[in-house]
Amino acid sequence: MSESVTIKVPARLHLGFLDIPRSGTDRFGSVGLPVQDIATVLTISRSAETQVHGEEQARIEQHIATLCNHLGIKAQHRINVQRAIPRHIGLGSGTQIALAVAAAIRTLHGLPLDAVNDAVLLGRGSRSGIGIAAFDEGGVIVDAGKGPGSAAPTVISRIPFPEAWRIILVFDASTQGIHGEAEIEAFRTLPPFPVETSAVICRHVLMGIMPALIEQDLPSFGHAVEAIQAEIGNYFAPAQGGVFTSKHVEAAIRQLAQAGAVGIGQSSWGPTGFAFAASQSEATRIVDAIGGRSPGTTIQIVAGRNAGADITHTALNFATA
Repeated sequence: MSESVTIKVPARLHLGFLDIPRSGTDRFGSVGLPVQDIATVLTISRSAETQVHGEEQARIEQHIATLCNHLGIKAQHRINVQRAIPRHIGLGSGTQIALAVAAAIRTLHGLPLDAVNDAVLLGRGSRSGIGIAAFDEGGVIVDAGKGPGSAAPTVISRIPFPEAWRIILVFDASTQGIHGEAEIEAFRTLPPFPVETSAVICRHVLMGIMPALIEQDLPSFGHAVEAIQAEIGNYFAPAQGGVFTSKHVEAAIRQLAQAGAVGIGQSSWGPTGFAFAASQSEATRIVDAIGGRSPGTTIQIVAGRNAGADITHTALNFATA
């Protein structure tokens, strides 16, 4: 019998933090959602020796070693990465590859999934819980950061993203968002996050984003997202060189807004920008109105995702004549 497990884990948009800790007792909080069409997909099977084919080889090998040691698994594995979320562009690639490997290992060996604790084991989800929560289910997710006894940020709301709405993503392949030690240094050197700013953001989430999703009121949703993005962008501007990491993305995003898109912003540290439209046809009209692209950028229209990761476990029995 030959077994394999294929995992598809969606990319996620980070729409903003609710708060940023000023002391050890404060909590992060964040809002975001997974998207369709951009994902990490990998297949794992048993092998005589561990082999990783495709992107993210070093990272995957490290994750496998850590997981197998933690779970007491002695077997070797073959991993084929069919595609991977691009690194350091604001779509949660690090968390998603970690969760994909962990779920694949556990499923192959008949172990229960444990996304939260596996994420912690692999060093993910220390600030935002959107990526971990998106593995389990989709929709627009709000987390309230990690409590004193929490392994990962606590999800406090999950509301379906309207099926008709579309997200216009703008990419700049020439740059990356802040990551690694630079990200740690940015949080260390930025001034304390104002309590008043957190209060404004939380109001826009509770009184703007959440009811607008339930009522399917795109203008109100877009207004709330833009207000949050303005607060977050201004705070992080000294670290990332402006409200947007990429000037090319910023120019394209502002053109999209002039053409009718709403809720413009940047996912995480960028450089990926986003905007929202009421339908596929409206999103296409908006993109066509700016000529399809702005210099230095590429544009993709995607739907939000109201489901978590896809896991396919295949077992093949080979009969002998």
